[in-house]
Amino acid sequence: MVLTPKLELRQGQQLVMTPQLQQAIRLLQLSNIELTAFVESELERNPLLEREEAAEAPPEGAAATDEADNSAADWEASEPTRRDEALASDAPAANGAPSGPDDDRLESDRTSWAALRPSTHSGEVVHGNVEEFVPSARSLADHLTEQLNVAITDPAQRLIGVHLIHMVDEAGYLLGSVAEVAEKLGAPTPLVEKVLSVMQGFDPAGILARDLAECLALQLKDLNRYDPQIAKLLDNLPLLASHNLAALKRAVDVETDELVEMIAEIKQLNPKPGLKFGSVEIQPVLPDVLVRPSQAGAWSIELNNETLPRVLVNRSYYTTVSKTTHSEQDKTYLVDCLQNANWLVKSLDQRARTILRVAQEIVRQQDGFLTHGIEHLKPLNLRTVADAISMHESTVSRVTSNKYMSTPRGIFELKYFFTSAISASSHAAEAHSSASVRHRIRQLIDAEVPQSVLSDDKLVEYLRRDGIDIARRTVAKYREALRIPSSVQRRREKQMAARLSAGM
Repeated sequence: MVLTPKLELRQGQQLVMTPQLQQAIRLLQLSNIELTAFVESELERNPLLEREEAAEAPPEGAAATDEADNSAADWEASEPTRRDEALASDAPAANGAPSGPDDDRLESDRTSWAALRPSTHSGEVVHGNVEEFVPSARSLADHLTEQLNVAITDPAQRLIGVHLIHMVDEAGYLLGSVAEVAEKLGAPTPLVEKVLSVMQGFDPAGILARDLAECLALQLKDLNRYDPQIAKLLDNLPLLASHNLAALKRAVDVETDELVEMIAEIKQLNPKPGLKFGSVEIQPVLPDVLVRPSQAGAWSIELNNETLPRVLVNRSYYTTVSKTTHSEQDKTYLVDCLQNANWLVKSLDQRARTILRVAQEIVRQQDGFLTHGIEHLKPLNLRTVADAISMHESTVSRVTSNKYMSTPRGIFELKYFFTSAISASSHAAEAHSSASVRHRIRQLIDAEVPQSVLSDDKLVEYLRRDGIDIARRTVAKYREALRIPSSVQRRREKQMAARLSAGM
């Protein structure tokens, strides 16, 4: 065999991940607050960028046009085997040479209404304020959210928990009533009470109380010092506040020495447990998408203009400066600034359109939840949404990270609408959301009586009557995730509670 040199022509595909494209991928998962900070830094460093103060809002439904569909589709990578590595296949166009000074389009190139996706040649978000590098203290909302993620695994109950956290003031008290939360979310009142009861056991003790008496009672229970006598004292706090100790002694029915000890113990408690986190200003959640019922009975879905940074490219300034620039270094700098500014404008617009398309599909899939409440939360995964809007799962995953949707039932993070599915017992029926199945298990157990405690097998039987095809081990797994003891333990607890009640 003789080896000879030869030339061959081969055709292949290769995805080039430019710095601008890599930055665009990272920017898609930024929250609106982080995005605004990045745009501000770009405005400071790029002299060709300007802030657009008065941008006109788009006509309703503008983002649902064919142009929007084609623009958002550009986020997909061109190489099939590596589509999860990129969100766009039009990087060469973004990095093309800028228009020359004789171009007819040298006037201010204003962004569209949804200009939203920034990029930087360095690939890093630069903060101009030195104070932003100082580590911030821990907020009360963050502290409660971390405990919520550990204590509650059921998606439906976690939604309720997130809503309750948003209703806590800086002192740690719950603003509003359980009935209001139940009506807002379309959830049963006992379920909201159950979630609140779990969360009232969070640190610091006394958190999520609805009044001072409940706050003090929660702290006493945490110290294992809550008894009937001190409960009577808490029921008569107005007498203690008015220093009417004689009337308070008669109401509590204790001796003077014991009453003095009880009052001293109460004075050691913290009436505002949330203030230990009060040094940090809690940043309100700004929804990226607004969902409202329309007159036609459907849902009106639009981006929140308050969270959209608006920028424009000042081509007139570029033309003026380029005429007086002579050195190659200065010319290169101007060209780079114009390229980055153009990429920023395009990126912002595509980012906004992509978020809107994903949000529209989520609302379409979860119409039952928005209309009827949490029991109608459908099973949903990233692939279902991605296939429906012709995007890749990685794109949908980035869009649902750190993005919020304002609905008539409250403000929810987009990722909370994704739950696993449980098969229906009938082939003609739809699958059930794992969240709704957990909720049904909770309902069945809450309704049981001491004489008829439901075993896991019995729960499977009841669920199959409801059209839910589920295995016994899955019921046991969900029951344990809900922190519900076994039927044997529940029977003992209920019987003991019944004896104690009869003895009193």
